[in-house]
Amino acid sequence: MTSREPLDIDALRRSLPHYARIDYAPTMGSTNTELVAAANNGAPAWTATLTDYQTAGHGRGGRAWTAPENSQLILSVLIRPGADAIDNLGTMPLVTGLAIIDALKELGYDAALKWPNDVLLDGRKLCGILAEAVSLGHEPAFVIGLGLNISLTEEELPVPHAISLALADPSRTDTLNRTDIAACVLGALHTRLSAWARGDIQPLLRDYRQACATIGADVRVLLPGDTSLSGTVTDIADSGQLLVKDPRGVIHELSAGDVEHVRLRNGSYS
Repeated sequence: MTSREPLDIDALRRSLPHYARIDYAPTMGSTNTELVAAANNGAPAWTATLTDYQTAGHGRGGRAWTAPENSQLILSVLIRPGADAIDNLGTMPLVTGLAIIDALKELGYDAALKWPNDVLLDGRKLCGILAEAVSLGHEPAFVIGLGLNISLTEEELPVPHAISLALADPSRTDTLNRTDIAACVLGALHTRLSAWARGDIQPLLRDYRQACATIGADVRVLLPGDTSLSGTVTDIADSGQLLVKDPRGVIHELSAGDVEHVRLRNGSYS
């Protein structure tokens, strides 16, 4: 079983000089909540907050999530892009997911994305991401949090369709190091989100489309208001919206919704 050692925060700080500040506590209610508060108190851009155990973690829709101590990578990052970035706000979650794909590829894992930014490994959810706006004014600020499953066993998974790095490749469990993984993920987030803040959207979307398993899949999308839409995903719009063609051939542009893959483009299901 993978060692569940605490993060080596000093080593992490030394390896990430491009981060202004890296905050850490062994136990925390929520890294997003802590970092939003820090942002409101003037924390600089590229502040990261990490913990080994969350007692009040939450995902999209306020869904609670928890995991055994030291079994996940749990972190949040503060970015303060220019005011022009608001025009590309719909693509920020996509770019965040893309950064995790970059990190996993560097670590030797072949992952994919389910729109907008659920990270899938072997068709199962490895990582959840939640972005929260601190300010949408003249000086925008956003906190982006994530929880990546590292050493969870089947019995510890929050839902049956989840997975961990240890479960995906048991032969590598002895070499999984959360501090190294954190450095890789934070580095990838800095690279991709810096490009997003500069407005380099088209190259980012090109790379996102290559990593997105939702494109070409038959899907059922649960929409706000407890309605649903079934169809085939034709593309991702430049604005970040999901383009779904229904059985009548009508294209729907979706900005929000929970996507269920009915059939992936390779013929498998999730």
